[in-house]
Amino acid sequence: MPKFGSRSKKRLEGVHPDLVKVLKNVVKHFDISVIEGLRSQERQNELLAQGKTRTKFGKHVKGLAVDIAPYPIDWNARDDFHYLGGFVLGIASQMGIDIRWGGDWSSSSLKQEARTTKDNDFDDLVHFEIRK
Repeated sequence: MPKFGSRSKKRLEGVHPDLVKVLKNVVKHFDISVIEGLRSQERQNELLAQGKTRTKFGKHVKGLAVDIAPYPIDWNARDDFHYLGGFVLGIASQMGIDIRWGGDWSSSSLKQEARTTKDNDFDDLVHFEIRK
């Protein structure tokens, strides 16, 4: 059974407990790495300047978001990130925790009549956040 490594555990410090609960359930079935959880405003500003985020006051700064990837990480394996996205959304839904995925900002993939992620104008396939 997969489990979090020490680096991933450290990166979950300061992340909202509900999001951590979801990820602890996910990692029982899916080997993942935590890339980043809580981040400073300074780091957020750096990422904004680099075009890697679109928000100055993002949810990472409040501990309401986390970036994760399938392990081992293959940045070219886009399908793996989509599979992980659906898996995380499904686990969160079963737990009654409302989250949003950066691969489907509008959550249209969850609506029976839509079922698409092609409406995204900014893919952040590693990003998951608590809706608050």
